[in-house]
Amino acid sequence: MSEEDAAKKAEMPERPRKVGGGTAEDTGFERQADTAHRENAGDETSRLMEEVLRRENVLAAYKRVVRNGGAAGVDGMTVDKLMAHCREHWARIREELLSGRYKPQPVRRVEIPKPDGKGTRMLGIPTVIDRMIQQALLQVLQPIFDPTFSDASYGFRPGRGAHGAVQRAREHMAAGHRWVVDLDLAKFFDRVNHDVLMSRVARRVKDKRVLLLIRRYLQAGIMEGGLVSPRVEGTPQGGPLSPLLSNILLDDLDRELEKRGHRFVRYADDANVYVRSKAAGERVMASLERFLVKRLRLQVNRDKSAVARPWARKFLGYSVTVDRRPKLKVAPQSIQRLKAKLLVVFRSGRGKNLGRVIRDTRPVIRGWVAYFRLSEVKAGFEALDEWLRRKLRCILWRQWKRPRTRAKKLRQMGLEPERAWISAYNGHGPWWNAGASHMNQAVPTRMLRRMGLLSFLDEHRRLACVS
Repeated sequence: MSEEDAAKKAEMPERPRKVGGGTAEDTGFERQADTAHRENAGDETSRLMEEVLRRENVLAAYKRVVRNGGAAGVDGMTVDKLMAHCREHWARIREELLSGRYKPQPVRRVEIPKPDGKGTRMLGIPTVIDRMIQQALLQVLQPIFDPTFSDASYGFRPGRGAHGAVQRAREHMAAGHRWVVDLDLAKFFDRVNHDVLMSRVARRVKDKRVLLLIRRYLQAGIMEGGLVSPRVEGTPQGGPLSPLLSNILLDDLDRELEKRGHRFVRYADDANVYVRSKAAGERVMASLERFLVKRLRLQVNRDKSAVARPWARKFLGYSVTVDRRPKLKVAPQSIQRLKAKLLVVFRSGRGKNLGRVIRDTRPVIRGWVAYFRLSEVKAGFEALDEWLRRKLRCILWRQWKRPRTRAKKLRQMGLEPERAWISAYNGHGPWWNAGASHMNQAVPTRMLRRMGLLSFLDEHRRLACVS
């Protein structure tokens, strides 16, 4: 999992006054009387479907789906058309949900590159109406399950996120647990066993209509190339409900680790267990592998899992120093991914004014530094600043193309004619010239700053002061 993948907060139901340009009364979402809820207060999960379909809850789900946007599903309908669709069809959909007859549409298969560049990750994009229903389910189920989850679980939980996870991990290391059992579950979202997962959901949900609807979402087919393939296992990423379901399933792993007295941190399917020795780590790895196979029917990816020193591994994009009280730092792999993202910006900027290229880098830099603001090691930020300035000078050198043009530009930027001429005809490539003294003098840092260039180090210092 990558750092961009930071925890999403679930929105609690609210009472909006206007939705999509109309009043709440003309949206097609029927009012749900509170009588049934009061009559069943003794068994709060036996009539959950009525709570899911409560008018305020559905409106809150609608707002969240519209705000999140996203691609259309197999029916091609976008979020802009969701309100009109609800006005026309919501009464029928609601009745089907209440009677247990509703059947979700297949999800649209989309593959995206993994953050490490090795292979792709499959996403299943539900239709917008199914996204709204899943969101409504999430808003009701999250308050039921979340309070029961382990304190060491940080992924996709309200009020928690990746920063809390890496800080807890550092605390375990500082307490003397300087070996990590880094567990990577093999294709976790593709291999979730439906029966095992549903048995965990049924522990706290008694409404059979809700259980049936969740199973139908798990079993909804996958459409690719116009053909629908059935799904007998897995919960594809892409729907609002998938993160909660993953936490429900992996809560068994958390409880097992707590029962054994281990120090650990889990973020979605990334789990790190901290121990005092390599031998202890090997024993924990072997026993957890047996537990996952037997109890949850999940496989450990032995190629990506390891028992190692924490500073030799990464967790949610961060690594640590070897100090007795380790300091957080940006993992080398995270820096390489950032460079790859910026290279896309630079390639798209060929032929553009340098100021426009610099402006295109600003949101990338701000977002990246905001995520890695916990880093206590500044060297990586300084190195990135130097690399970024050199890449921008390299773009200019390429844009000047011919030696005669380069000599002219260097003279205009203040170099002596003889030096400008020698530099322009030196025969070296763009990257070498971008790091040479003549380009550093012609295009100084203060000039790039005036054009709007952000400094990784300065942004980090600014955020550190704010926090």
